[in-house]
Amino acid sequence: MINVHGFAVSNYYNMVRMALMEKGAEFRTVEAFPAQDADFLSRSPMGKVPFVETPEGFLAETSVILEYIEETVPGPRLLPTDAFGRARVRQVMKMIELYVELPARRLFPGVLMGATNHEQTVREVEPVLRRGVAALTAVLDCRSCVLGDELGLADVLAVFSFPIAGMVTQKVYGWDLVAEIPGLAGTLANLESRPSVRQLSAESRAGMAAFQARIQKKS
Repeated sequence: MINVHGFAVSNYYNMVRMALMEKGAEFRTVEAFPAQDADFLSRSPMGKVPFVETPEGFLAETSVILEYIEETVPGPRLLPTDAFGRARVRQVMKMIELYVELPARRLFPGVLMGATNHEQTVREVEPVLRRGVAALTAVLDCRSCVLGDELGLADVLAVFSFPIAGMVTQKVYGWDLVAEIPGLAGTLANLESRPSVRQLSAESRAGMAAFQARIQKKS
């Protein structure tokens, strides 16, 4: 059985859990927060969450964990059977992470953590996000899922990346990036109606106050 280490507010942690839930897999959760002590680094070399404990050992980095789940856990496929189809899903996953999730994350301090975003950061992030949105508009096929009608790993990233990025850009720039991509709002609404996403989102909301209190205490 896989043990998944992380905390409920982490969207990356929720991506891993969603993939396992959609597979119908049994797994254990272990609450963990990023750390830099030797014991933690022995399990997650960069001190990040999520990481998983498998029968073979520990794995970190969300994209790697998702691929491991797809290769080893029985259940519905989350990647296509053909090489080009798999590459197309991975392309979207990489684009969401590099050009939406990570740039938007630079603005989290001033939106979610009670800090202030530096003006230079605000200036730097916007063009990256706008280019990313333009590029994703060209490759997404928003129907019931982001690449048509088959649920896959790209949807796992999308449903836990786009909504928070859209909220951040709305607050910082007065711009909802989700609305820029044709059909994406409807696709996300469909994905958010899935039992796995409803459960994980509810747990994230329930844990937000404690998470923010933890951040303020550390600062």
